Amino acid sequence: MRGQFTGWPEQAMDVLWQLQGEPTHATRERYRADRERLVRQPMIALLNEIADTDPRYEDFSVWHYRTDSWWWQHQGAVIRLGRKIEISLRFALDGLRIQGAWWYPDPGQVDMFRKAVASEGSGRELSAIVEDVRKKGYDISGDVMKRPPRGYPTDHSRTNLLRHRSLIAARPLGCEEWLHTPEAVDRVLSAAADLDALLMWLVRHVKRAA
Repeated sequence: MRGQFTGWPEQAMDVLWQLQGEPTHATRERYRADRERLVRQPMIALLNEIADTDPRYEDFSVWHYRTDSWWWQHQGAVIRLGRKIEISLRFALDGLRIQGAWWYPDPGQVDMFRKAVASEGSGRELSAIVEDVRKKGYDISGDVMKRPPRGYPTDHSRTNLLRHRSLIAARPLGCEEWLHTPEAVDRVLSAAADLDALLMWLVRHVKRAA
């Protein structure tokens, strides 16, 4: 049901500004209730609305603040699509950021990934997907080995992908006026659509390890 998310109030930025640097315990406690109401609760509303739009996005979590000051200054959330495969959102003073990632893999998942990359059909498909995502403005990163993995030719046409032990595509969505309006839902859904082919490839080929 659309309409539960109305945007982050402009006062959310004021709260995050007060929490910059190394805020004292007293400062954190002073702004705890405002941060919950103005920063974290809008993220929950956003994720609920996204899940209502697409059931694939129903498995999500919105992080609390923990003890490190970084967590008070950045509101994180994650949507789980598969084992170690997820969409992450982060709201902070510099705006909203999204990333699609397969990371912190289970034992055996890296081998699954490499076999799929080396296979002509699935490997060519991933290479084209990654290039398309890159052209849309996403930074491609991950845990990347300095050398090709053992068992694969050093001159393999997809050696750059074979060296990955995780794969991340991320970009900032911006810090414009739309953050304070319901338009943020459509911005996130559009970015999720950008990442869909990559994440669904990973869901198909990098499954739960036995």
